[in-house]
Amino acid sequence: MRVFLYMTKNEKNILAITGSSHLLVHSLMLTLPSLMPLIRNEFNVGIDTLGFVVSISALFFGLGAIPAGWLDRYIGKKRLLIIYQVGSSVSALFVAFSSSFYGFVFGLSAMGLFCSIYHPTGLTLISQRLSNVTKGMAVHGMFGSMGSALGPLTAVLIAGLFSWRHSYLFLGLLNAILSIITIILISSRSKNIIKSNKKFDIKTNTPALAYYFITNSFLGMAYYGFTTFMPIHLSTNTNDFLPGISENLKAGLFPTLVFFSGMIGALIGGKVGNKYNKKIAFMVIIIINIPIFFFVGLATNFSLILFSIMLGIVYFSNQPIGNTLVSEFTDNTNRGFIYGLGFFISFGIGSFAAGLSGIVAMEFGVSAVFPFMGILLIPGVGFAWLMHRASYGS
Repeated sequence: MRVFLYMTKNEKNILAITGSSHLLVHSLMLTLPSLMPLIRNEFNVGIDTLGFVVSISALFFGLGAIPAGWLDRYIGKKRLLIIYQVGSSVSALFVAFSSSFYGFVFGLSAMGLFCSIYHPTGLTLISQRLSNVTKGMAVHGMFGSMGSALGPLTAVLIAGLFSWRHSYLFLGLLNAILSIITIILISSRSKNIIKSNKKFDIKTNTPALAYYFITNSFLGMAYYGFTTFMPIHLSTNTNDFLPGISENLKAGLFPTLVFFSGMIGALIGGKVGNKYNKKIAFMVIIIINIPIFFFVGLATNFSLILFSIMLGIVYFSNQPIGNTLVSEFTDNTNRGFIYGLGFFISFGIGSFAAGLSGIVAMEFGVSAVFPFMGILLIPGVGFAWLMHRASYGS
């Protein structure tokens, strides 16, 4: 990528490590939805129960972000990255070797808690240490989308060859290896650290941040709703499209296409954020998402795949813009804590949508989850406009 050509060695190391960490975070967190049919059969539980399991894991995924953002100033970002990598690795191994459903849930909860450390740490590193924050966020977002794409596919392929437990074992070992690479490549705070980016070293705009957080909570709910039930939706509503492929394989393959399209969305979002007003672009992206969610719920077969790919492109284009807005609204000193707080509001509170969507799926069918997510985004548009109004001068 051309963005790497204009970076120092330290900037390249930071973006490579944070990108790889971001990839594995989303691979770990999205493995369960793709394996739901297998896990449901092994533990003899319903789809609504597994939806709430996703909510529990996701709640810890958001909850731990607040103390992680606060600890950043005391123990440093490198140590926090290593704690995330080692902790999530051990938790994934615990899930792989769990002998009961309660042990399985405990392992997923611990994994969510350790994974929660990553986002406030990684985003703060990028916002403070890269000269072009928006492009850095775009590349970072592409790695996350790649993880969201490869995670379900890898999990399904490994489960098909061995078992679903081996999927968690494989991802846990990858994070253990990444922790060793982080120790080698990332400098400590006292060595070769690039000075904090002064461009956004401003006074915190509390009203704009508050409206952004509320807006992002609706985006977080939509995210958990569609990522949790997209594998089942795409596998069961494409019977006439590629009928020779099993539903289990479709549950990994089709979401992979959607999340790979999210890489395109992250790239587009980075370019749009650099060229146009970020606040207006953020609001427009939310508006475009709403009808696409409805189309995904109503479509079947090939048209369902097309609309799902559109959803991946449009939805994930918001992330580099939103993450850059946080850095523009926040002073340098408190940025780690603010990213942690924002992540909790978005993904911690948003995680309840997985459980709520499970109820919707049981009552009205899985297809109804997606229009429901579209409706949830409508108030988000209003709060995005209020954020824009409150951000004059930022």
